[in-house]
Amino acid sequence: MRVLWVCNRCLPVVAAEINMDAGNKEGWLAGLSERILEEKNGELTLGVCFPAKKEMEHWQGEFALHAYAFYEDTSKPELYNDKLEARMREIVADFKPDVVHIFGTEFPHTLAMVKAFDRPERTLIGIQGMCTLLADAYLIGLPEQIVKRSTLRDMIKSDSIIEQQKKFYKRGMFEQKALSLTGNVTGRTDLDKEYSMKCNPRVKYFFMNETLRSNFYQGNWSSKNCEKHSVFVSQGDYPIKGLHLMLQAFPAILDEYPDAKIYVAGNCITGDESISKKIKIASYGKYLKELMEKSGIQDKVIFLGNLNAEAMKEQFLKCNVYVSCSTMENSPNSVGEAMLLGVPVVASNVGGVSSILTDMEEGILYEATNIKELSHAVLKVFDAYEYEDPSKMRPMRVKEEDVARVRTLPIKARERAYETHNPAKNYKRLMEIYEEICGIEE
Repeated sequence: MRVLWVCNRCLPVVAAEINMDAGNKEGWLAGLSERILEEKNGELTLGVCFPAKKEMEHWQGEFALHAYAFYEDTSKPELYNDKLEARMREIVADFKPDVVHIFGTEFPHTLAMVKAFDRPERTLIGIQGMCTLLADAYLIGLPEQIVKRSTLRDMIKSDSIIEQQKKFYKRGMFEQKALSLTGNVTGRTDLDKEYSMKCNPRVKYFFMNETLRSNFYQGNWSSKNCEKHSVFVSQGDYPIKGLHLMLQAFPAILDEYPDAKIYVAGNCITGDESISKKIKIASYGKYLKELMEKSGIQDKVIFLGNLNAEAMKEQFLKCNVYVSCSTMENSPNSVGEAMLLGVPVVASNVGGVSSILTDMEEGILYEATNIKELSHAVLKVFDAYEYEDPSKMRPMRVKEEDVARVRTLPIKARERAYETHNPAKNYKRLMEIYEEICGIEE
């Protein structure tokens, strides 16, 4: 069985061989590929293709792994290039796949491959984020004057907040068209199933969980080893990730715990210390900076830059609570990684999040735009680990019976995550899906 993967970026296992940067995103795909290569399944030949700055002809590695690169300007995913279809046909003709498995719908190459392969019954799309739903949620929690504002950088790049939302809607058009033309999808939440069926009532939906990056399966969070009263946010460089809402909730947290801090992974988009940075600052970054200055919390928010898998793991283990404050998610892998490590989790109850985490069973969910709920949820976690004797707590803040319960959440989350992200189970499920699509019977 020959399966061709279409990925949004080069897999680490290939990148290491061809001297290419694989980046830190979509680590779950690295986890799945590592599992497949570990199995050394003689009946499976795996090909992978991915966008790059220049095309790469057929490369072959160990264990029946093949790779191709196609040119795509991923900085402009709202633009569709018909030439990409021709390149996809070349890759298909060379590899001759039985199944084409496309991971994600965020880039035009998904639609290009669906058209090029032109075998919907053998095409499988894995749902990740959903661009149309992201566009719908893009402006949540942003003041009208901020949405309408443009910085110099925004004007030069035609990339204001409202223009960014429009670009997501354009990407959503390609996404919906690709889903309408495919025969099969994989997903893992009620949300992505509903969305897939809405785009294509005839599509066959396969439930399949994700395998995360291998290093997150080792390690266990401990309240004794964490930095007390620290919040970790894994991304905050565009509005969907909701950092503006976390910043608004933070003053109430500081009222109770003045030593509290927020650590944010990813690029710092608030810098304007130099002329070049002032020119580059986007309206959203400027808004974040204004929020911090208004509350006087600039020194309390630490931007960590881009972190590799091991550094991310260390930051998870170091924090007192991980917060997913997004205004839309399907099933955020960062939440899964935190759960695997037994880190206390607070998450906005949006999209498909409730499909992977139950409120007050494995973590704490809150309404995305309810700032008071967010700050209270974080304080619940801080309080639970601050007081060894619940009777010493102030009754107006957290109920005594909640303390023991909150302490059990990371334990139960870890148990659930190991079931959800079980590499052996997920590998077996994937092989079952491929075999069913190919009509292979045991």
